[in-house]
Amino acid sequence: MSTEEIEITQSYKGVEDTNPLITQRFGADPYAMVYKDTVYIYMTADALEYDKDKNINENTYSKIHHINVISTKDMVNFTDHGSINVASSTGIAKWAKNSWAPAAAWKKIDGKDQFFLYFADAGGGIGVLQADTPVGPFRDPLKKGLVTRETPNCANVLWLFDPAVLKDDDGRAYLYFGGGVPKEKADFPGTARVVELGADMIHIVGEPQVIDAPYLFEDSGIHKAGGKYYYTYCTNWNVDAAGTEQYGFHNGEIACMVSDTPMGPFVYQETILRNPGSVFGLSGNNHHCIFKFHSQWYIAYHTRVLEKAMGIEKGYRCTHIDAFAIQTDGSIGEIKQTLCDRKQIRYVDAYQQNSAVNFAVMAGIDTVVAKKSGQWDAGGKEMVLTDIDNGDFIKIAGVDFKQRTPKYFAVTLRCKKDKMTEGTIQARIDGLNGAVLARLCVNNLTSEQKFEKYEVPLLASVQGIHNLYLIFNGTGYEVKDWQFLE
Repeated sequence: MSTEEIEITQSYKGVEDTNPLITQRFGADPYAMVYKDTVYIYMTADALEYDKDKNINENTYSKIHHINVISTKDMVNFTDHGSINVASSTGIAKWAKNSWAPAAAWKKIDGKDQFFLYFADAGGGIGVLQADTPVGPFRDPLKKGLVTRETPNCANVLWLFDPAVLKDDDGRAYLYFGGGVPKEKADFPGTARVVELGADMIHIVGEPQVIDAPYLFEDSGIHKAGGKYYYTYCTNWNVDAAGTEQYGFHNGEIACMVSDTPMGPFVYQETILRNPGSVFGLSGNNHHCIFKFHSQWYIAYHTRVLEKAMGIEKGYRCTHIDAFAIQTDGSIGEIKQTLCDRKQIRYVDAYQQNSAVNFAVMAGIDTVVAKKSGQWDAGGKEMVLTDIDNGDFIKIAGVDFKQRTPKYFAVTLRCKKDKMTEGTIQARIDGLNGAVLARLCVNNLTSEQKFEKYEVPLLASVQGIHNLYLIFNGTGYEVKDWQFLE
């Protein structure tokens, strides 16, 4: 059976595109944390809101209680780690109403790596969670906010949100946050703050200091390069002609300031990212994070590309990443925003057991926590492919078969509850109509059976590096992992 005989599900992302990072769910306000050989991306969990007639409403952000987490080792394929239930009465931080704009950092404490997830309780304060792994499960060490209206020098910060964290070379760490435009103060709102974090990463040291950023709106960002500290932020929506002439930016763009010390003073340098709406259409707030991975600088930011592909224009965001360079004089310049310009930096080993929720492109499917405890928890749960239907697929970019000869293709799967199914999983290379390496029949699965591995002989030989497509037919089953065997 060829793919011409299966109606392939339309993806919300081109099969050669690298942005947005994922399309199985939304993700806004991205923040990157590099740990060992992996980048973890934490995102505000935008989710569709509906009226009583099931029509999609405008995104109000008021019902966001979760943070989505994905990771990558190669910058093209991303692993879905699910969603962390942060706020509300059912969340980890029961005192918080919302969880927006996460930031993450890690530190070795008492000989053990600890991971810290900072988040905004809407515009009313900053909270922090702690875990033993980058993906959880997370716990609430303070049982209250880290930064609140009672924090010194914060009472007049209109929006206590949008945290960013810098762990400096000497081990000391700093928290950046704030936003909002007081009346008649559009040119210098004075609502950004920086404060040192304690050695435990869950308390602050001293009084937060003002970062006097011109035309500040929100979205603190921080990175260090060449011994300099770069504070980056989103400009507000009141940039006038005088502001543009003086600073070169317009409304809703990412501006950059530089300092010799982590707490400033910071001096304005340049504009580095236009509002994504000017590139992709559908403007909105601009939120970003800058990080370095394997000697390459990247910027993560959100757009409305995914909702546009879905035929929605209601303010739901998705995450992009693009690469850039810092020049020898310390300048960055305008960063190019793309759909398909990010390079894969390592390949996927065809012979290891590969998670099915690690892919570059998908169509139709969803992901879910493997165990019955449910989708929304404290994090750290194994994820699997679910809601599979005829013609759905995943693409795994850059699979390395090496100069060896695999003989079998193996998939670990199970039947969903009260579902019986028959179908196939095709493994193809180099395109949805590429050479068929294997065809695994999915039938005679016992209801609610445990995950089991199924193997089939290869139908064609393969060596070297190829894009791999797993094309699904049939329904009622979930897929955990795949691998090729010699």
